[in-house]
Amino acid sequence: MSTTTPTTTAPGPSRTADVPVRAVTVLAALAAALVPAFVLAPGPVAGSLSGGGYGGRRELEDRLSASFVDYWAAGERGFPPGLRGVVDYWSRYHLVKAVVAALLLAVLVALGLLLRKAYLRAGGLTAGRRAALASAGAAVTALALFSLAMVMANVQGTVAPFSSLLSMLPLHAPHGVPAGTLEEIRRQLAAYPDGGRTPPPVEVMVSDFGRYHAVLAVAATAVALCAAAISAVSWRRFAAAASDRRTRRVLRSSGLLWALMAAAVAVIAVANTATTADPAPALLAFFEGGW
Repeated sequence: MSTTTPTTTAPGPSRTADVPVRAVTVLAALAAALVPAFVLAPGPVAGSLSGGGYGGRRELEDRLSASFVDYWAAGERGFPPGLRGVVDYWSRYHLVKAVVAALLLAVLVALGLLLRKAYLRAGGLTAGRRAALASAGAAVTALALFSLAMVMANVQGTVAPFSSLLSMLPLHAPHGVPAGTLEEIRRQLAAYPDGGRTPPPVEVMVSDFGRYHAVLAVAATAVALCAAAISAVSWRRFAAAASDRRTRRVLRSSGLLWALMAAAVAVIAVANTATTADPAPALLAFFEGGW
């Protein structure tokens, strides 16, 4: 008598087989670690690199205010040691933030791509899990855009730390810049560049302020061009994906998002290009309390 060995059927693929759980978990953990690092690491690291840090914002403001008044009174282009120390610290502070923000952006982009791929292949998942994937992808996209903005802003502060520091000057506080000094600065900026001999500190401030906005103009232009290119590719793929509703939905959303981003960042680029060409009026508006 012959016996037949019962055949065993291999288990079917898991409903989460197309979701790379381990990779998503690792990337999410990295992102979760980089967020507090972005907030907490820059001060101590910048302090160690520049030979000393500051106990808090008030201490930094006090040191900045006193050294800025000394710089104005000296009337020279070069920063005195006190102001040079503050500027060097602030440049390193923004450099650390820019590096951490760039790492966070890279992690979020990788995580977003994984979630998008998983969503497009989520035919075997329940509607609830597909919705969870879509929500997670939207949240990661929003965080990635915020990280991109932080990269741009902190590169700006790294390249032109003096202008970045000006926004921290306590102009109207009792411990701030004296009213007489502010009035002299306003008068010189109002007459710049046709008011005769311009004090060297004014020339430095105007030049650095132009550089500050030039950095953002260049960065915003590059981002706008990249966003426009991604939008164009998304729309082209949208037109080619005639039969896949889920793919078309994702590509349509991507095309709209990147088109809107390109337009918004282009406005920022144009505004900063205009300020770069003539920075003195915007700098005067700051010292007059206009922004």
